[in-house]
Amino acid sequence: MNPRNSMAANATLHCLTGCAIGEILGLMIGTALGLSNAVTIALAVGLAFLFGYALSTLPLIQAGLGFFAALSVVFAADTLSIATMEVVDNVVMALIPGAMDSGLVNPIFWVGMMIALTAAFIAAFPVNRYLIDKGKGHALTHQYHHGAGHEDHAAHAGHQSHETAAQHEPGHSDHGEHHDSGDHLHH
Repeated sequence: MNPRNSMAANATLHCLTGCAIGEILGLMIGTALGLSNAVTIALAVGLAFLFGYALSTLPLIQAGLGFFAALSVVFAADTLSIATMEVVDNVVMALIPGAMDSGLVNPIFWVGMMIALTAAFIAAFPVNRYLIDKGKGHALTHQYHHGAGHEDHAAHAGHQSHETAAQHEPGHSDHGEHHDSGDHLHH
């Protein structure tokens, strides 16, 4: 698989994990409390963003970024992907007859959820691929997720992505110069 497609698939799966946790939890809470569909969807979307951001922020903090620095990178990297997933997921769930009103013990709810999350993944993949190609999105967080250094990130995301991400590194000032340590080759 093309490295950028692989990175986009990983980014999409990562966002999908947080979205799915929040979505399912929100729908479970809304259904259990007998909330209206609109309130349940709002709760699910809010929790999807919360868990999506949390799953991206925690590894960055573990890699040494401060909370607010990590959060600002995650907001820039994941917002469009999560928003795309949430729109598609909720539209698909609303379009499947009975999925929202079936309750948690009815298989139509869970089948509908699987269909909706699959559709959300398919919709968000090209968004993540586009962002990665532009040096944005998951390309900004990739170096921190793997604890990789400056040079390793360039090898994974391409030189343009490296330049954009380097500008967001705390304490890094990039004035057009590039320091080559001689440990790697630029392609």
